[in-house]
Amino acid sequence: MTGYEVLRVFCGPGGEYGNELGVVRDGAAVPGRAERQAVARGLGFSETVFVDDPERGEVDIYTPSVRLPFAGHPCVGVAWLLGVDRLVTAAGPVGVRREDGLVRIAARPEWAPGRTLRQYGSAAEVEALRVPPPGEWVYAWAWQDEAAGTVRARAFPGRGDGIDEDEATGAAALLLTARLGRPLAVTQGRGSLLLTGPLPGGLVEVGGRVVRARAQPAGGVGPA
Repeated sequence: MTGYEVLRVFCGPGGEYGNELGVVRDGAAVPGRAERQAVARGLGFSETVFVDDPERGEVDIYTPSVRLPFAGHPCVGVAWLLGVDRLVTAAGPVGVRREDGLVRIAARPEWAPGRTLRQYGSAAEVEALRVPPPGEWVYAWAWQDEAAGTVRARAFPGRGDGIDEDEATGAAALLLTARLGRPLAVTQGRGSLLLTGPLPGGLVEVGGRVVRARAQPAGGVGPA
């Protein structure tokens, strides 16, 4: 049993909104994949990160139902928490930089789990969508202002694991940026903000603002 922290990642300009992230700093306290999956399921966040080596930035990422080799909002959040300039994920190394109070990560689009990127004609259409039935991971998006590179998006994981809509999804924004080949400012969910841009060598950067939501003392985490 160990404690965990809760961050909000990709917050709005005033620190509002953002996607909650569970971080278990002492990954060694939950050593097995089955145990980690049980903890992630019990916490119920869209993702939970286990820190295996805080100095090297080595992390392990889980949704309530599956392990992910890479995910955007967990990497941004845990990079902010650990203060490292590099993370080591199962997919590969992730670069980290900080600028103007934001944390940005650089990753390869092919690391992102499969998503259906579905474009709509207007932001109002995206906002009016109902949660679709499970079965397909859908990233619904529309231009707010194409010339300015601003996007309105919502994300529906479709896994049937209790996460019907994801408040802020770095991997999906990364994929959209790779497809469009230009920097984007994505407003997702209730008002979370993700900033992205293509980089040399086939990398894409995604970043945003992170705040600490709360900490759960030791005894708060254990396999369900």
